[in-house]
Amino acid sequence: MGQVTAPSPVTPAPPADLPGTLGELRAAGHAYRTVKQELRENLLARMRSGADRFPGIVGYDDTVLPEVERALLAGHDMVLLGERGQGKTRLIRSLVGLLDEWTPVIAGSVLNEHPLRPLTPGSRALVAEAGDDLPVAWLHRSMRYGEKLATPDTSVGDLIGDVDPIRIAQGRTLGDPETIHFGLVPRTNRGIFAVNELPDLAERIQVALLNVLEERDIQVRGYQLRLPLDLFLVASANPEDYTNRGRIITPLKDRFGAEVRTHYPVDLDLELALVRQEADLVAEVPEHVLEVLTRFARAVRESPSVDPRSGVSARFAIAAAETVAAAALRRAGLLAAAEPLGRAPSTSECDKKVPFLTPEAAVARVGDAVSVTSTLRGKVEFESGEEGREAEVLGHLLRTATAETFRARLAGLDLSGFTALVDEDAVIETGELVGSAELLRQVGTVPGLAKALDRLGLGDAPTPEQAAAGVEFVLEGLHLTRRLGKDVTDSGRTRYGGRV
Repeated sequence: MGQVTAPSPVTPAPPADLPGTLGELRAAGHAYRTVKQELRENLLARMRSGADRFPGIVGYDDTVLPEVERALLAGHDMVLLGERGQGKTRLIRSLVGLLDEWTPVIAGSVLNEHPLRPLTPGSRALVAEAGDDLPVAWLHRSMRYGEKLATPDTSVGDLIGDVDPIRIAQGRTLGDPETIHFGLVPRTNRGIFAVNELPDLAERIQVALLNVLEERDIQVRGYQLRLPLDLFLVASANPEDYTNRGRIITPLKDRFGAEVRTHYPVDLDLELALVRQEADLVAEVPEHVLEVLTRFARAVRESPSVDPRSGVSARFAIAAAETVAAAALRRAGLLAAAEPLGRAPSTSECDKKVPFLTPEAAVARVGDAVSVTSTLRGKVEFESGEEGREAEVLGHLLRTATAETFRARLAGLDLSGFTALVDEDAVIETGELVGSAELLRQVGTVPGLAKALDRLGLGDAPTPEQAAAGVEFVLEGLHLTRRLGKDVTDSGRTRYGGRV
């Protein structure tokens, strides 16, 4: 699973030593293969070599990918069923990597026709006339992928094609195949075509796909073109929409040879790996903070207050990590503006050995995660009975995730040194705009701090910002386990201290 990434629009230039004519192609011993034969043979080659078959797909090795591989080996068109954010489109697009890197086409053909298998009357006439001198172009696999998001305004003309009125005006007849402007499906001939959210297609549009899937021909404006299209067709759908009567016509479901059910990451480690792979972080986010966000996403997904039919996308945890990193970067920027940092120390400061402040590095803390509950609320579909309580529900789940991470990371560790720091009159103040130096100054030397930072994966020599992140996490964990009091001031600062 993963975030969706479209194939690169930048097409590399073909190698200069590839055949340039049909005669050279035959002399090179090139053999025609269908798309499904390419996928099958290239998949088997990767299996035998031990190469990664689906780069970037996380969490499906033992569940979804074996079913996808069986479908590819069987030559079955398939539909992926799953809730939003389960990486269906990412998986579909990764199939392009199993195609041949370069494939020959008749130069100028809008249907990517193979020189040894021309489809249209015009191309067959061209091959017969030019013979071995027929120019051959080479198509990169990134250009052999077509995709359509099913929307209510999708037309048969978009997918299959329609009569071109300009060519009719030029004097051609309706029975002439040259009058047709081909749609997305035939233009992806000899490639992979994907229909995202298939049930959203109107029924009359779904009917247009029946012949494409089974008979591999198309019909436009009342006359039939026998075009044996060479396609691998794959669709995605939400399980609820796919199984409801009337959302997808039964004959179309019957034409898909394989139905593969996707899912969210089955355990915490897989979801963590997905966040690490996909999140574009503008600041350092320590491992314990990432774990809090991942546990939070899983708790939201499993909460009875959230509509399970909609699901909670894997993008939720990814966006949460990016939001927390942005909060850390914002703190670093504001603290740099508030302090005269970045200047060279004066001679008097050097003589007096005054500690010289350096700019605050951007390192996320667990307190930065509070902003996630408001900024990502729109990604969650709540049950109707929870209207008005969305922020409260998310806040509770975030605190639960923080406490679980605290227990998992620091269980059995003596943290009495932290509780001894404060009493009813003494407090430790932190918050969004409290710098690491200020926080560490309040804490001073604490017995057990080094072991806590090591348990949190911050190493033997953490930076001040990393140490501050560890200290804040310990304080928050002690509060959530009812061993330390907590109060939030009107200015937004958090004070830890006193009894619960």
